[in-house]
Amino acid sequence: MSIGSIPLRFRVSIDPKRCMECGRCVENCSYDVFRKEENGIRINSRNCVACHRCLAFCPRDAIEIKEKPTDYRSHPLWNREIREAIFNQAKSGKIILSGMGNVLPYPVIFDRLLLDACQVTNPSIDPLREPMELRTYIGKKPASISLKTSSNGDVELQTEIVPNLQIETPIMIGHMSYGAISLNAQLALAKAVTRIGTFMGTGEGGLHEALYPYQQHIIVQVASGRFGVDINYLDRGAAIEIKIGQGAKPGIGGHLPGEKVCADISCTRMIPEGSDAISPAPHHDIYSIEDLKQLVRGLKEATEWKKPVFVKIAAVHNSAAIAAGIARSSADAVVIDGFRGGTGAAPRVFRDHVGIPIEAAVASVDAKLRQQGIRNEVSIIASGGIRQSADIAKIICLGADAVYIGTSALVAMGCRVCGTCYRGQCAWGIATQRPELVQRLDPDVESVHVENLIRAWTLELAELMGAAGINSIESLRGNRDRLRGYMLDEGLMQVLDVKPVGA
Repeated sequence: MSIGSIPLRFRVSIDPKRCMECGRCVENCSYDVFRKEENGIRINSRNCVACHRCLAFCPRDAIEIKEKPTDYRSHPLWNREIREAIFNQAKSGKIILSGMGNVLPYPVIFDRLLLDACQVTNPSIDPLREPMELRTYIGKKPASISLKTSSNGDVELQTEIVPNLQIETPIMIGHMSYGAISLNAQLALAKAVTRIGTFMGTGEGGLHEALYPYQQHIIVQVASGRFGVDINYLDRGAAIEIKIGQGAKPGIGGHLPGEKVCADISCTRMIPEGSDAISPAPHHDIYSIEDLKQLVRGLKEATEWKKPVFVKIAAVHNSAAIAAGIARSSADAVVIDGFRGGTGAAPRVFRDHVGIPIEAAVASVDAKLRQQGIRNEVSIIASGGIRQSADIAKIICLGADAVYIGTSALVAMGCRVCGTCYRGQCAWGIATQRPELVQRLDPDVESVHVENLIRAWTLELAELMGAAGINSIESLRGNRDRLRGYMLDEGLMQVLDVKPVGA
């Protein structure tokens, strides 16, 4: 007997009284949900992924999308997702792919951490009337500073300061490669960070020539596949990041299907057109901290020691020990990517079941580096599930210097988080390489939206700092006294090193 059809995920309907059959839904849907026929618009609800492109462009608000209109018999163990995964794998015998971040209902630690505020004895600060220092420096800091005063009273710095990245806000855009997202999406991000005074990452897809004008605000990535990596690529980046792991898929590599490798991506990634771009799980020249140190120093040597080098790892149980090794490898920053980090494509089993939350990972890394007296040897950049300015304030209190955002920046450009990035049919022109879809995204328009988001979050961060009686982002870093845990178990509060509410 055949497994048969599974219940609809979404049911799409059109109100015939409101619809004027203009055909915009047909033109805008890249998943072929709508088809225009002589007697009206036909709907195939099975193709719908709830990207909401049709809703956004319907001039009469005639379209309605309902989730799970027909469901299975309820069961506490065998839920809809589990059953459908079994059906799909029984039919295909393959790994199930998915996009975006973890979708399981794990508790969000950020939502159970509350920021403290000052009153009376320790007054708050008004950021509208008093200066707030949000400028951040990413890189090694000296343990002490030596000054020399000349006979004429001039003071000269004797301590050598290694290169740091100067950012005007502790918010950067994480690494999303050309291939995973469109060139227009990358251009929008590049224009935004250049105007704000922060940075974005290239991902492992190389650096397209169209991004060269923005290279002073771009961090280039060296991943296990080494796609697009040569001296020209390294020289153009303001910093270099070695990708060891990723929060959405710790312990495995990446895969860009050959059908996405068009001529432009082929040139940028330096691989044959139409070939699969497969990143191996490990770097085949890194099997120890000593091996990592060689690559870090090799990249610095290649760029004449002028650029900071970061190392990105996925948040796992031993992140603290790994970060301590990275701090001693000559790297300037460690990037920690939590299990809610987004991705263009990952095996669903990894996305939803491997890794740990960014909050716990950052807290444990910060504590370990402080215990070993090497906290100033390396900056901490947190990523994976940063959704709002409050999350940024909380993760900095737990020990991060700055954050990467990814999914939130895409949402600012129109992404509806439908989770089907790996299919390459993104109706918003973001996670696709189809020319007719890519052109839907205007880099100039969407760069303003991303810029507005970061500026708004920066303003809110300044307000939160003022309420806490803090006027410098440096004073917020690792300041756990400004946090209280609510409905968190004792063991987790010990890892986070925060007190419960009321204490």
